[in-house]
Amino acid sequence: MFGAKKVEAFRRNPGQRYIEFFDELHQRMVFDWYMEIGCRAGRSFAPVRGKTIAVDPFFKAEVDVIGSKPQLLIFQQTSDDFFASGMLEKMGIQISFSFLDGMHLFEYLLRDFMNTEALTNPEGVIALHDCVPFNEKMLTRDLKNLPKGPWTGDVWKLIPILRKYRPDLELTVLNCRPTGLVFVSNLDPANTVLRDNYEAILAEWTSIDLVPYGVGRFYDAFESVDAEAFAAADYPIFSKIRQAPATIRKPTKVTK
Repeated sequence: MFGAKKVEAFRRNPGQRYIEFFDELHQRMVFDWYMEIGCRAGRSFAPVRGKTIAVDPFFKAEVDVIGSKPQLLIFQQTSDDFFASGMLEKMGIQISFSFLDGMHLFEYLLRDFMNTEALTNPEGVIALHDCVPFNEKMLTRDLKNLPKGPWTGDVWKLIPILRKYRPDLELTVLNCRPTGLVFVSNLDPANTVLRDNYEAILAEWTSIDLVPYGVGRFYDAFESVDAEAFAAADYPIFSKIRQAPATIRKPTKVTK
């Protein structure tokens, strides 16, 4: 009698917590325009010092999200509605750095990535959250039965999808706790490959689950970069979009 197929072991991300990584990143550099999608409590974009765009269908700010930002634009709507409005194009805004942490279903993150890249400086960076899960429960697509603790859904699929359809992109996968950070650089705002193949990608990937796909196969497809070592190297992929903090206008009181 043959036994059941052994499930490959998941791996935990041993690195710095992602929120601490972002805190240090924003302490050391600023960007012309920073955008964050999926930022309900505001904790992750609060330390940003440059011009900021925040998008979430329901905000519940728990900290001072304004700080010293010269401009803060808050859009309380879904990311699909936000991009469909064409607001950034109307305002002539080109994004330097984005953090995408919206709905944890791969088709949503794929749309967010496509729409964000089209509005980003080619030398910019897009960060994807929750793409490196460490157990099977957090992979669910069932929004009515989410696990306690971290939930990644199936946005892990963005790594193999981008590898296949956009090999021109550079992926830097950091080992940030709890569920990794993926930095995407070498962007091409004019590239339409993902948009042109969107329906085909959904047909190919919607029914694929990580365990039968191969947990080890997934992990082995990328190099896990130590987050603190990446910071110690002075965040190399940000070299062309970082600005000196002194160049950012700080708000001042006009009256006492």
